[in-house]
Amino acid sequence: MSITHKLSAMALALPLTFTLATSTAFAQAKAPEPVYTIAFNAGAVTDYRYRGISQSGKGPAAQGGLDYTNKNGFYAGLWGSSIKWIKDSGAGATGEVEIDVYGGYKAEVGAGVTLDVGYLQYIYAGNTFEKVTGTNADTGEVYLAASMGPATVKYSRAVTNLFGTANSNGSGYLDISATFDVGSGISVTPHLGVQNIKNFGSYRDLSLAVSKDFDGLVVSATLVNTNWASKFGAPATLPGSGSKNLAGSGLVLGVKKNF
Repeated sequence: MSITHKLSAMALALPLTFTLATSTAFAQAKAPEPVYTIAFNAGAVTDYRYRGISQSGKGPAAQGGLDYTNKNGFYAGLWGSSIKWIKDSGAGATGEVEIDVYGGYKAEVGAGVTLDVGYLQYIYAGNTFEKVTGTNADTGEVYLAASMGPATVKYSRAVTNLFGTANSNGSGYLDISATFDVGSGISVTPHLGVQNIKNFGSYRDLSLAVSKDFDGLVVSATLVNTNWASKFGAPATLPGSGSKNLAGSGLVLGVKKNF
């Protein structure tokens, strides 16, 4: 091949090489991070426990929620569950749905520490608890959490009466937990909580959860325990729940689908 032909071949090859290289570079480039994400979840549990106390009369509950997260650190969401404690209170009140609305700001502040500050409003849709007892079941809390590695410490403080308990504004809950990823989609989460109910007393709750993620379908088993009976001298019962100890030890099974 003459030098002229070689130069002509190179001239034809260069644009093709540039095109291939450019296409490869674009293919390898990461898609830009979205400004925000919206996630949904739906599921059910054999017993809805909150801070160690059954909210569903030690029976099953349907649950679900959605979360909005902005890359600037702000977030908001809502979550709902079926409940029985208002109806079971024996006061003649009604209300079978809990809706939690929350929002806050979360950011890494250095040295691997993440801070999270926000507000959570518990709404018991359509409930008549205040009309019957004089105290609103709806509850508002502010919270501050710090996370490092798998561990999180969170403190929540009520800015209203706590879940229909009269004169309990200012009650606080300390939550210490950790989530360990042990591989194959399996997580282990131990938890210790201490609930102080102003002008009433305090108790602690313990739990140990094991969950498995099957591509967005999460199944879980959680052991729950409290010292309510020893602290207050009697099990936690409600007229509508009969003799069931709503704060007693138990195993809670759950399933949740994340979208």
